Amino acid sequence: MAVPFRRTGVTAKRLRRTHFVLKATNTHSCSHCGAQIQPHRVCPNCGFYRGKKVIEVKSSAE
Repeated sequence: MAVPFRRTGVTAKRLRRTHFVLKATNTHSCSHCGAQIQPHRVCPNCGFYRGKKVIEVKSSAE
């Protein structure tokens, strides 16, 4: 198995890992109920997508 000729320095290792980070997901508000949802997804609160009722959502009171 190959063995590195020299040890990787701390700076080189940290420069390589600068892009290794989690990014926040994009959200926008639902046009029907105003909840924060991901783009191009059915709203889990009201069941609307692009102004049309797509799924029937059970309310928490039932």
